[in-house]
Amino acid sequence: MPITDWPINERPREKLINLGAESLSDAELLAIFLRTGVKGKTAVDLARELLSEYGSLRALMNADRNRFNQSHGLGNAKFVLLQAVLEMSKRHLKENIQRGDALCNPDASRKYLISELRAYPYEVFACLFLDNQHRIIKFEEIFRGTIDSTGVYPREIVRRALQLNAAAVIFAHNHPSGASNPSDADKNITTKLISALSLMDIRVLDHFIIGDGAPFSFAENGLL
Repeated sequence: MPITDWPINERPREKLINLGAESLSDAELLAIFLRTGVKGKTAVDLARELLSEYGSLRALMNADRNRFNQSHGLGNAKFVLLQAVLEMSKRHLKENIQRGDALCNPDASRKYLISELRAYPYEVFACLFLDNQHRIIKFEEIFRGTIDSTGVYPREIVRRALQLNAAAVIFAHNHPSGASNPSDADKNITTKLISALSLMDIRVLDHFIIGDGAPFSFAENGLL
């Protein structure tokens, strides 16, 4: 049965308009993005099939072009559209924490850090530099690779904070495995960074670990 024959309150587009995007399932959201299904399948059927194939919406959205184009019902045009949507989302979030804005909305910074770091297949350690009024100076990716193998060097972060005249920092790094609980290495490097930066009167406000689901906050869990 085509979606146009479904009851109005079950059609993804009408449901979004009446109840909001958050009321839709992953399959319904993906169906709106796809717009149409394929022969014998509605857009919702195709969306469910794709989610089963990839395992999750995140995995589908992070797929490279070759992998994406191999899937039935997808292709170059939809890959380009998806990349544009993802980039617009990142830029929208970034506008909420532009340079000079006070960090009065921690949730906005958390969403921005998720959008920047979650998709990487390797670990990235980043820093949000703030002035003494907690206004944003700059966001930078500092190191790439696992914390154990690449190493996060406190002297480099202290040097960069001094260059930017930062009075406070927020750290963030991702766990490609999806687990957001801190490892012993995460705890150890955070302690070292706090000690090194405190010598320069630079405060560490938080350290987020980005995995699947909600980020882990060192501050909220009493680890700072």
